[in-house]
Amino acid sequence: MHVRRVELTDFRSYERVAVDLDPGVAVLVGQNGMGKTNLVEALGYVATLDSHRVATDAPLVRAGATSAVIRCEIVHDGRELLVELEIVPGKANRARLNRSPVRRSREILGALRMVLFAPEDLELVRGDPSERRRYLDDLLVARQPRYAGVRADYDRVVKQRNALLRTAYLTRKVGGTRGQDLSTLAVWDQHLAHHGAELLAGRIELVAALAPHLMKAYDAVAAGRSSASIAYASRLGDGLAPDRPALEEALLTSLAERRQAETERGVTLVGPHRDDLTLALGDLPAKGYASHGESWSFALALRLAAYDLLRTDGIEPVLILDDVFAELDAGRRERLAALVSDAAQLLVTCAVAEDVPAALQGARYDVGAGTVIRA
Repeated sequence: MHVRRVELTDFRSYERVAVDLDPGVAVLVGQNGMGKTNLVEALGYVATLDSHRVATDAPLVRAGATSAVIRCEIVHDGRELLVELEIVPGKANRARLNRSPVRRSREILGALRMVLFAPEDLELVRGDPSERRRYLDDLLVARQPRYAGVRADYDRVVKQRNALLRTAYLTRKVGGTRGQDLSTLAVWDQHLAHHGAELLAGRIELVAALAPHLMKAYDAVAAGRSSASIAYASRLGDGLAPDRPALEEALLTSLAERRQAETERGVTLVGPHRDDLTLALGDLPAKGYASHGESWSFALALRLAAYDLLRTDGIEPVLILDDVFAELDAGRRERLAALVSDAAQLLVTCAVAEDVPAALQGARYDVGAGTVIRA
């Protein structure tokens, strides 16, 4: 798989730009703030319908414009795909696949499979559990696009259930009757348990498949200085099997047990939206114990493990390294270059061309204010 062409209209700093790409290595060079990351962010949005930098769509639209458009030509196993996305802040995005409108924008997921490593990925190790849950769910969708629907259905149920609990909580505070407000809670419990079990089983299966790739990737990046491991941490307990009926029953039981606490707090306390991914170096948790260099190595290993897992599945994703080499010492740069040099398509962004190891020198693009020119 490779991206042959990407066109942006009113996306971030670009009024309009078009970039033609070839398989192999492409290095985008430009000073900070010139738009290198904006370009790869657009590709990431096509792959995940999300930005790795911001939580809402509004910053993606150029100042003064009302919408942004991304057009991406993708070649996969000789088949050509054209994905077009219109981003309108505050409204549902509009998408077309091979010039035909799709009913939901998530129907384009799977057209572009990619793995993006960026400085923000340090939060995978040091940040909140939500960062690690997002990492798992994005990879789950990249492997099996049907999970985009599962994820959306689960998020919708949690939102509706939270609204119901919140209403009951506020009613009770002003002296109302709680029972009437919670009359439909049992129905939402069933929906949460059903969709939650599906998402939870997918995550458990994913972590089991990912673990050996993570161990191998960290060993390669860190030159064997420590061993890295991951485990799924569920509020339902440790060592869960991906048995969907059993997980659904366990979720229903846990919901019943936490009912009083939920009504007292007005929020859903049970489900995969409360889970985490445990990262460890040796016998110690990476968060709080890993040094800066170890944290970088772990974050990089998580992305490389995702890349290797997709390749094992028979998917050759596009790999993007966004402003990564400036953060790595010489040894890690060379080891990373050796690991990714055979990628079908590798996009590298940097402010200083000399930061990129010689093994990854390929087509060069000079990025200026609103322009991208092939050198």
